[in-house]
Amino acid sequence: MKNKIDNDKIKMFEKEIEYIKNERYKDNVKILISLLPDYFFIVPASSTGKYHPSFALGNKGLLRHTKVAVRIAKELFNDESVSGAYTNNEKDLMIIALIMHDGLKSGLEKSEYTKFEHPILACEYIKENKSKLEFSDKELEFICHVISSHMGPWNTNNYSDVILPKPESRFQRFVHMCDYLASRKFLDVKFDENDNIQE
Repeated sequence: MKNKIDNDKIKMFEKEIEYIKNERYKDNVKILISLLPDYFFIVPASSTGKYHPSFALGNKGLLRHTKVAVRIAKELFNDESVSGAYTNNEKDLMIIALIMHDGLKSGLEKSEYTKFEHPILACEYIKENKSKLEFSDKELEFICHVISSHMGPWNTNNYSDVILPKPESRFQRFVHMCDYLASRKFLDVKFDENDNIQE
């Protein structure tokens, strides 16, 4: 691949990239991570602090929230009673979707507050950059299918006319569940000095 990639951004997701088995997918997710706006790597997961656990607040909170959502998926995939329902490529694509699901949470240019329509913005952004990627149309649709509904039942907002899709497929439900669990306040995930989840 000839695209310029930002190794500093990719380094932040080294562990999570290793969860992906398909080498072509690994190459593509590195490009997607490079395309994430700089603010993604420093802002908290919640602009108000109301809806996320303490590890997701403050500097790099959104990054840590994303890592926890991905780690929840990995742990569930370690259980064959869950993972047996999905192919290896489906599992990989859902991990990629979880890495990218909040990628434009504050918009392409950082706004003060969360953009309610951020799932749609993320999907549009991924599709706009299709020429830099080696995903098939079907793979791109799959990624966007599961990102678009990750907000689950919280699909309307008083300040927006956008109505987000609710999860309907088992893939959408899985991605929503991982994101939902990663946002629960009772979680107390420990991170090391490199913002990797402690074992």
